Amino acid sequence: QVQLVESGGGLVQAGGSLRLSCAASASIFYINGMGWYRQAPGKQREFVAFIDSGNRTNYAVSVKGRFTISRDNAKNTMYLQMNSLKPEDTGVYSCYATMRAGPTYWGQGTQVTVSS
Repeated sequence: QVQLVESGGGLVQAGGSLRLSCAASASIFYINGMGWYRQAPGKQREFVAFIDSGNRTNYAVSVKGRFTISRDNAKNTMYLQMNSLKPEDTGVYSCYATMRAGPTYWGQGTQVTVSS
C-alpha cells in the first residue's frame, strides 16, 4: 500500500508558473513509473506527463516544452514544473504511481487555476 499526496496547486495568471509535488509514503524504488493526469469540469481525465525508474519521460503534446516532470528518490517525491501556463491548463491534477508488483495508486488531486 502506497499513499500519494499532491501539493503546490493554486491560482496563477496566464504565462506564470507553478511547481506541483507528489510525495509517496514509501520508497519509489518499488515504483515502475509515476506521472500526472488532469481533469477539468465536463471533460475526460487526460494524460499530462510520465517518468519511469530510469528517468525516461513522456509528455502530452499539449504540454510538451512547457512542463517538466522529475523525481527525487531520496525524498520519495515526484515533481511537475509547469511554465508558460495557459487557461486551458486549468483542472484538478492527480499523480499516480504504478508499482513493480502491478498495482496503481492515485493521489487525491490538487487544483490548478490559470486566469486569463
